[in-house]
Amino acid sequence: MVVSAGGVEVARTRRAVRVLETASPPTFYLPWVDVQRDLFLPADGGSFCEWKGGARYWTVQAGGLNLEAAAWSYPQPTADFAAIAGCVSFYPARLECRVDGMRVTPQPGRFYGGWVTPEVVGPFKGEPGTGGW
Repeated sequence: MVVSAGGVEVARTRRAVRVLETASPPTFYLPWVDVQRDLFLPADGGSFCEWKGGARYWTVQAGGLNLEAAAWSYPQPTADFAAIAGCVSFYPARLECRVDGMRVTPQPGRFYGGWVTPEVVGPFKGEPGTGGW
């Protein structure tokens, strides 16, 4: 997996953690050790997931871009999601994300962070008509 912004490689890994949630494409969490940490600044705000816990958001500054809240992490995830501690994920609508060389299409909807690749078929949360899911 490779994540880039403005032509600058932000992360590269073969050790991502794949998380599946109901009615969503997979979300990949990349270990911080495989990320150019100096390109990240804490972003304002946060959110809470009933399954994963409290999320922290990150601004990515790379290639002349300032991508506010383009990445997120769970510094202290719940026990069921302990595997994503020490990892970060990215909104593919904000950065260029690739899986096995294929460009990821972002999950529809402003809030969602799923990574859609050709073998992943919807419908997904975030598409028109899915507001009640």
